[in-house]
Amino acid sequence: MIDLKEKERIQKDFKKKMDYDEILNCTRCGFCLPSCPTYVETGDEVHSPRGRIAMMKGLVDGAIEPTEEVKRSIDLCLGCRACEPVCPSGVQFGHLLEQARDAIYQSNKQSAPVKLARNLAFNNLFPYQNRMIGLTSLLGLYQRSGLQKTARTIGFMKLFPENLRTMEKVLPRIPKRKEMKNRPTHLKAYTKQQKKVAFFSGCLMDTVFMSTNDATAKLLQYAGCEIVIPKTQGCCGALHGHSGERDQAREMAKKNIEAFEKAEVDYIITNAGGCGAFLVDYGYLLKDDPEWKTRAAAFSTKIKDITSVLVELDFHKMNLQLDEQVVTYQDSCHLKNGQKTFMEPRQLLESIEGVDYVEMKDAGRCCGSAGIYNIVESEMSMQILDYKMEQTKQTKAKTIVTTNPGCLLQMKLGIEREGLTGQVEAVHIVDLLLEAYEQAGRNV
Repeated sequence: MIDLKEKERIQKDFKKKMDYDEILNCTRCGFCLPSCPTYVETGDEVHSPRGRIAMMKGLVDGAIEPTEEVKRSIDLCLGCRACEPVCPSGVQFGHLLEQARDAIYQSNKQSAPVKLARNLAFNNLFPYQNRMIGLTSLLGLYQRSGLQKTARTIGFMKLFPENLRTMEKVLPRIPKRKEMKNRPTHLKAYTKQQKKVAFFSGCLMDTVFMSTNDATAKLLQYAGCEIVIPKTQGCCGALHGHSGERDQAREMAKKNIEAFEKAEVDYIITNAGGCGAFLVDYGYLLKDDPEWKTRAAAFSTKIKDITSVLVELDFHKMNLQLDEQVVTYQDSCHLKNGQKTFMEPRQLLESIEGVDYVEMKDAGRCCGSAGIYNIVESEMSMQILDYKMEQTKQTKAKTIVTTNPGCLLQMKLGIEREGLTGQVEAVHIVDLLLEAYEQAGRNV
């Protein structure tokens, strides 16, 4: 229950933080409804983009109060931004969602456990890569020491919810602490140099998914890129921005802008759809900061997904080869809807000899991962995943390709839940492309 004082604070913050002009851009036409996963699953207007915008407007106007139902609607949104490409008025719903969550969570009185958890994650973990390395190295120790096997044998994992138990099974092998600490800062092109790029290595990508980062660097080198990897870069801030911690996200954005400004590169490359879309939005995030808005806008214009730069450099025209297999592709919501990168991953996959590419029905619909959504909104996440796995099975694919770490884990989770382990695998596109390049005998 939200008490009167809290309601007044939230209402005040909505008036202060919401972009009212953007709210008014919504004409309530309803074109967004079929694209919204939570509306499709519930059939409830409250959980649709136009329903949420109507509530945002009502809060700013003072026509409605910030009830638990309003908060629930905002929380249940995946933030997939699938409503944006189909909106005739071009409403930037992702920005409105972040503003609404900022207004709610910066004003809302939280329970002690929730406040502690948010403080630990947002203020004391993700902004510090050394701490991320420390935490993930403990997970690696758990995997390598035999503790993981013991925990499963004695039934300890049964104490956790089903989706967390399954997620524990599908986590990749974590590198050793020494490997995570010893990362390159400059790499030369393996072939004739065509571009000089910087690489945004990220936080989870450079720890839990470090091997995929290494594969990304190799692909860029094979494609003729000199690579600069600034040591002072950090987490992109997407998790903060999407969870109502926009002030912290702005500080993290400034740190990254500063880290990359001296690189003097053609592009800043990302390999995680969620990170890339948030980096592209730095210009918007800092638009009201006189000192940073120009620098942020310049930074954002250089962001490019790995698939996009590979196609630009004609990597898809090289001799790529894999054993014969059916492959399908699951779009990263933020790569497709945020970075507007849609065709490039498909071009690359279709160019591999031995691959029979089959388009999945509703490939662009969210898989239900959405950052930590599959943990905090497990029931809805699993409903959405079940639909995604049904479409996957229709393709008869042996390999599901993704372009985002959250999507990758979610699809692995789906494979495990469907009992398809050993028959179907989920891979990040760069890992598949590197295998295809090197299998064709073109490795240096």
